Amino acid sequence: MGKNIGIIDADLIDNGTRHPNLALMKISGYYKSLGCNVSLLLSYKDLSDYSNIYISKVFSKTSIPDLSLYNHISFGGTGFFEDGGPNLHKEIEHHMPDYSLYNGYVDKQISLGKKKEYYSDYIDYSIGFTTRGCFRKCEFCVNKKYNKVFRHSSVDEFLDTSRKGIYLWDDNFLGYCKWEEVLDELVDTNKPFQFRQGLDIRLLDKRKAKRLSEVKYKGDFLFAFDNYQEKDLIEKKLRLWKSYSSKATKLYLFCGYYRSDEYDIINLFKRIHILMKFGTLPYVMRHDNHKSSKYRGVYTQIARWCNQPQFYKKMSFREFCEANQYYHANKNTICSAYQVMLDFEKKFPYIAQKYFDLRYEKENEYSNYTILKEGNNVTQGKELILCK
Repeated sequence: MGKNIGIIDADLIDNGTRHPNLALMKISGYYKSLGCNVSLLLSYKDLSDYSNIYISKVFSKTSIPDLSLYNHISFGGTGFFEDGGPNLHKEIEHHMPDYSLYNGYVDKQISLGKKKEYYSDYIDYSIGFTTRGCFRKCEFCVNKKYNKVFRHSSVDEFLDTSRKGIYLWDDNFLGYCKWEEVLDELVDTNKPFQFRQGLDIRLLDKRKAKRLSEVKYKGDFLFAFDNYQEKDLIEKKLRLWKSYSSKATKLYLFCGYYRSDEYDIINLFKRIHILMKFGTLPYVMRHDNHKSSKYRGVYTQIARWCNQPQFYKKMSFREFCEANQYYHANKNTICSAYQVMLDFEKKFPYIAQKYFDLRYEKENEYSNYTILKEGNNVTQGKELILCK
């Protein structure tokens, strides 16, 4: 009789999460291959019934009870260790993930009325890293363990051919010198794929843009625009990207880390404006530092506006806040979104005048942009651009 192994996804228990934990699926797969009984635990009860317990969490804010009385528990993940903690043993790290680990949980949620589509990441995708590491060493990023990008695994290592697609957690894929070999492997699966961490647009060149524009990609292409000081480079790379791809493109906009005042709000709006001009979507990512800002509500409403494309594409920030007021249940009171906008505009009218009325439809310089590929030539309207 094999050992009883308990697996705890702390993020799932505390907050719920749309993403399965890859490390835990690998641990489960490894122990099942040894004949052990592996269970996904949805509470912290009866932990003594298991020979070994493995707990992982991605987010530091995820809470867990005091487990100091137990000596058979192993902890991992960026929620416990800033750099992710000790690496998994090689035979576990390179084991096929157990994609069935969450089946019971997902089935129960669906039986309770939850939409199956919400659990698509659990059901439909093979998950893995083809490369690891990043040389950027961004102060706000947990990914500082390695100084370079290196090959981590082949696609076959984590590919479940019965699943619809692939998503990847690579830290900085385009920083790998043999990125094209990996891309060939992904293309050979004939399955749609997506880099969920985003791609480093600063490393984009003609060859990378061309190859990426030709693959079977799942959903939006994801990049990042963290520092306004890099605007010239980002604009150059967006212009290059748009000369090859008309596919929906989204850039993460990080904010609220170094400062969370009116200057950071201006910085955020400036980046939003640039993305509007290129017909791309922003996704505002707020660091927890913003929660102590007196403009916390402003950050919240900007994120609500930007992170819902159906509103962002049709409304200015002002119109979005006004729409919230229009649909506010109590017509005798002012809703939080509209009040935040009024208060900020009163204090900083010059910021509101410059940015509150920007509209995607008006600012988008690529609204009538078409790409016609003829060999190595790319045409924009009547202008011929030679892409060598």
